[in-house]
Amino acid sequence: MLASLGISQFTETVYRAMLSDHTWTVQHLAERLGASERQVRQALDQLADLSLLSEDGIGDGVRVVQPTVGLRALLAKAESEMLERQRQLVETRDAIAAIALEQERQTQRENATRLEGVEAVRARIEELTRGARTECVSLNPRSAQTPDAKAASGRLNEQMLSRGIQLRCIYQESYRNDPALVTYARWLTGLGGRLRTTSTIPLLAVVYDREVALLPLDPANTRLGAVEIRSPGVVAAVLALFEQLWAGAVPFGESAPVDANGLDPQTRQLLELLAVGHTDDMASRKLGVSLRTVRRMAADLMDRLDARSRFQAGLEAGRRGWI
Repeated sequence: MLASLGISQFTETVYRAMLSDHTWTVQHLAERLGASERQVRQALDQLADLSLLSEDGIGDGVRVVQPTVGLRALLAKAESEMLERQRQLVETRDAIAAIALEQERQTQRENATRLEGVEAVRARIEELTRGARTECVSLNPRSAQTPDAKAASGRLNEQMLSRGIQLRCIYQESYRNDPALVTYARWLTGLGGRLRTTSTIPLLAVVYDREVALLPLDPANTRLGAVEIRSPGVVAAVLALFEQLWAGAVPFGESAPVDANGLDPQTRQLLELLAVGHTDDMASRKLGVSLRTVRRMAADLMDRLDARSRFQAGLEAGRRGWI
């Protein structure tokens, strides 16, 4: 029962026996307890170490310290040590929590890095391009295809293709209205790049080796910067979006297919935008074409559908099964 105080079972038995008769000698205790004198002396040594025996014994006898003094002192010491151990455990728990938090923050830093401004993004793109091993895919909305952007990416794309890196790019169908972009697309596909077009692209995105993705901080203003993401879940989501768009996109050099209702993908997309209430200005931004082009396309559709408003044109197209 006193093991928590550092007292063995046999030593406790010796202590209780001495409390009942403090005049017993080592020989008497050994005979009484059925033990050897050596075992008794070892127990007495332990009791002395624990201050449960006094040093003023007479002859071969010793005087035992009463439990109200000796054992309570040991209990108080044990309680003090326990409190100190608890304090140490609390400090250890706090240290573990701090290490775990730092590790989590480090992981977050590794999984997502903020790149402020277009120059920081281009510098990082150059680093990622040099380190690419197998593949680079990209979504390229018309709004991001500025002359300086194409000048910066052209050299890097050429370097990747020369190293055998697979390059797949999706552009908006409206690129056909920009002679400079058409020239760039021809040059890129001539080097071995693969390019397809689709009506709308939700945001600018680049993925390297299916491991790291660059996404804009603000899709409406790519010059603000980007975030570099290495989280497998996010990268997989961006890749899924790319592959979905790629599957339905038109290979460069081929004419956009016209369906049975005489609608090409861009016109059909405009109808869908009008049907959900998008304004001409909103449709212009999504399609990557001028406001004047949207208004001309909408007017043509209204004539074909005998509609008095753009919204009515969208509804009528849905009723006829065009969209």
